[in-house]
Amino acid sequence: MIDWIAFLQVFVAALIGAALVVGFYAIGVRLLVRAGRVPVVAPAEFTDAITVITAKEAARAEKAAAKAARKSPLSESQKTLARIGAYASFTLCALAAVGGVLLILFNH
Repeated sequence: MIDWIAFLQVFVAALIGAALVVGFYAIGVRLLVRAGRVPVVAPAEFTDAITVITAKEAARAEKAAAKAARKSPLSESQKTLARIGAYASFTLCALAAVGGVLLILFNH
C-alpha cells in the first residue's frame, strides 16, 4: 500500500528545497558579478581534450575576463555590500542543502 500523502509531502519538500538551493545560488552569483568579482575562468588547454584551444583564443578569453572584472558602475561601498550579500546567499544555499540532509536523516 502506497501512502500517497507521504509521497506528496516528500515531493513538495524536494521541490521547495531544489528551488531554494538554485535560487540562493543564482542570487549569490548575480551579486558576486555586481560586486566586480566575475567568476569567469580562462579556458585551460588539456592534453587529452577533444577540443584544444589556440593561444589566440586563450588570450581573448583572459582579456574578456579582465574586462568583465573591471566593468562595474557601483561604488566601493556598494561593491562591498553586494559581496557580503553574495556570501550570505551562498551560506543560505548551503544551509538549505544541509537542512534537506538533516530532514532526511532525522525525520523518519
